[in-house]
Amino acid sequence: MARSDTERRRTNDEPPTKKKKANDQIETKTGGAYIPPAKLRMLQQQITDKQSVEYQRLSWEALKKSINGLANKVNKSNIKDIVQELFQENIVRGRGILARSILLAQNASPTFTQVYAALTAIINSRFPQNGELVLRRVVSQFRKSFRRNQKDTCLHSVQFIAHLINQQVAHEILGLQILTLMLETPTDDSVEVAVGFLKECGQKLGELSPRGLAAVFERLRVILHEQQLEKRVQYMIEVMFAIRKDGFKEHPSMVEELDLVDESDQFTHMLTIDDDNVKGLEMELNVFRVDPEFQESEENYKQIKKDILDQSSEGSGSSGSSSESSDDEEEEIRESSEEDKTVEIEDRTETNLVALRRTIYLAIQSSLSYEECAHKILKMEFSEKDYGEICAMIIDCASQQRTYEKFFGLLGGRFCLLKKEFMEQFETLFKEQYDTIHRLETNKLRNVAKFFAHLLHSDSLPWSVLSHIVITEDTTTSSSRIFIKILFQEIAEYMGITKLNERLKDPTLAPFYEGLFPRDNPKNSRFSINFFTSIGLGGVTDELREHLKNSTYILSQKLQAEQLAALAAGSSSSSSSSSSDDESSDSTSSSDSDAKKKKKSKKMKRKSKKTSKKKSSKKSKRKRKKITMLNGPTSKDRSVEERDEKSSDDEREQDRRRERSPREDEEYRRLEDDISNKIRSERTRHHRGSEERQMEDRRSKREGRQESEKEGRRSRREKSVEKEKEERRSRRVGSEEKDMEERTSRRRGRENNEKKERQSRRNGSVDKEKEEQRTR
Repeated sequence: MARSDTERRRTNDEPPTKKKKANDQIETKTGGAYIPPAKLRMLQQQITDKQSVEYQRLSWEALKKSINGLANKVNKSNIKDIVQELFQENIVRGRGILARSILLAQNASPTFTQVYAALTAIINSRFPQNGELVLRRVVSQFRKSFRRNQKDTCLHSVQFIAHLINQQVAHEILGLQILTLMLETPTDDSVEVAVGFLKECGQKLGELSPRGLAAVFERLRVILHEQQLEKRVQYMIEVMFAIRKDGFKEHPSMVEELDLVDESDQFTHMLTIDDDNVKGLEMELNVFRVDPEFQESEENYKQIKKDILDQSSEGSGSSGSSSESSDDEEEEIRESSEEDKTVEIEDRTETNLVALRRTIYLAIQSSLSYEECAHKILKMEFSEKDYGEICAMIIDCASQQRTYEKFFGLLGGRFCLLKKEFMEQFETLFKEQYDTIHRLETNKLRNVAKFFAHLLHSDSLPWSVLSHIVITEDTTTSSSRIFIKILFQEIAEYMGITKLNERLKDPTLAPFYEGLFPRDNPKNSRFSINFFTSIGLGGVTDELREHLKNSTYILSQKLQAEQLAALAAGSSSSSSSSSSDDESSDSTSSSDSDAKKKKKSKKMKRKSKKTSKKKSSKKSKRKRKKITMLNGPTSKDRSVEERDEKSSDDEREQDRRRERSPREDEEYRRLEDDISNKIRSERTRHHRGSEERQMEDRRSKREGRQESEKEGRRSRREKSVEKEKEERRSRRVGSEEKDMEERTSRRRGRENNEKKERQSRRNGSVDKEKEEQRTR
């Protein structure tokens, strides 16, 4: 009992302990102690008044945690999903948190700078204020680190700015200002930072402002020649020049996976280093502030979020219901448009066409490089109807030059590689230009041919275009032959005859070359062979020559077969006519029977002689056969047999000639004369063809020798040029080494002289002191 009383007294004397509220943990600026997300949701559900400070603070904490988590999770593979999750959060209210989390993540892991730059570019396309805030804070971070000589943070901030320029969030002037600031008073650290910046955004600066980039590299060259920096930094500058020479292949401005924003949707901010606006940094957005219009702002952002996510879902085509509803709406719009049709007015004065050509002409003439020109024309956003005018204007500008400029060929090739529509337009223009080539002057004709030759050898234009060319005497004119000549000579200069021959012998493209090498008629094939040999490209027609040889041989064989068939038909008709003549003569010659009887008796005597000869020859043959069967054949027997066969053949021919009438003899002679004339003509043609082939072979050999001589001359020139360069370099190095040695020798001489003077002075002063002491 006593203990219980004492305990009661102690409890009554001690002050009562206050229970901590859950809301008190969030009243500090930093948010107080860590609260799990489930507990935060519970606390939000307990608060009924959504306009109260406690509810706003809880929502602020949840927003901060989600933004920080998403910024730390982003990478190349999941950037699209994280962007959608970020848009679901109120990044208008938490743009300060977003900017701070992106900067912290980039400083912590600079290897993911491209990913964070792509994330800011996507957010900037929808919310430009957020992108501007990130850019301002990065620039201020760079300025602070530059003033404090903090190399690491300066490198990270410069890297982030470079990728923002690549994504066109920041203007290129900001990058040029940073480079001029770094190279104005060069030090080892400043030059290292400038080189790192150029590696990241040098390719983009070359596209946007090539003159500025050239000035920066000129300044680097001057710094390298001064040799006031460390060898390590000098080597970095030399490596930077090598990267520029390769065209920044190893350091591209943008990766394909992170090129997620169109140029038309992007918003570029014009900021400079001199903008020292502290209020523009909006540092108060990093801390919680009570919003009196909290619910209205949340509802407004919900509407914005709905619009953004609906657009993305329509673009991806994920929801089928939305697509069906959009189809229904499009049908309704079409019906309403058909009902409310208005009369369209056609402008036949072509004022719009003239204005379009003027803008294209000015863009072509005002650009320094073909890449800049293509970028300017594509930035104007012409419709597909105007693509033909762009291509025609490029050809017109190329044809109006005094001499052909490679700029136009590169420009046309660039457009063909960018879009398929431009390539199709150039195909149609090639056909039109070839059909109307007789209207052009020689200078314009040459420029147009060289332009299309450039497109063909660079594979910007398909070689199927050559199917429109047919090389025959009837289908070509003098101007078209000149066009084909310049076209193929230019292609041969670019590619070489061997590669051109391989391309023309490609079996997949063979049907498109039927007009160039016609095989339907020997006349046309000879014309094409003579044309290519006259322009110095006889080696291209090897297959056509073989085809011509085979065709002439086949034609001669056909003619001989036809002639032999005609001779056989003539002999059979002559025998039948002789028999009919004998019958008619027997019937009609009753009066002259005596004369004919005499003739018959003579004939019978001749026949009897022939039969007796034949019988004797047969008997002798039988005897010989028996002898050969017993003893074997001898050389004499063989010769005798051959003579007998020849004599029998001659007798048969004589019998046939006697049986023929004089008319049949004349016809037979005529046929023999025709056959002999045809054989002679074919032989002369074959002889001429062989002579032509020999001449063509000689020409091809001469061409090969000339080409080999040209290649040898080129190689000799190149070797001599390389030797001269090496000699110049060695001379420069030797002169520089001599200068350095002379300078060092002069310095050493000066130092030695100064030392001697000092020693002499010291000795003189010592002598004077000794003399003074002696005098004293």
